[in-house]
Amino acid sequence: QVQLVESGGGLVQPGGSLRLSCSASGFTVDRYAIGWFRQAPGQKREGLSCITPDGSQHYAEFVEGRFTISRDNAKNTVYLQMDGLKLEETALYYCAADVPGCASSPLGETLNTWGQGTLVTVSS
Repeated sequence: QVQLVESGGGLVQPGGSLRLSCSASGFTVDRYAIGWFRQAPGQKREGLSCITPDGSQHYAEFVEGRFTISRDNAKNTVYLQMDGLKLEETALYYCAADVPGCASSPLGETLNTWGQGTLVTVSS
């Protein structure tokens, strides 16, 4: 069964850091694009970062230089290191595999799979 499970969310002060993990099962993360997204209450979901099968990393302009996406193929896990967090970045953070905005998959195979999300609260 294809599944993504996020972890690592929590409460952090403004300017602080968190590392989110996205653990995959049922497929290997280095064959698909894996992305991180977030959705704040009352807001639209927005894309943050994407790592493609060849290891290329892409970032939204508003997180460039503060967030870093990485992948550990041995653990079948993708990470999002978030530094310099801001109050307005409180949201539910999701990882997703092969979805619009971060799509790449082997020919003939599509995933379009989302995790359940992990809550990040930035507060003093």
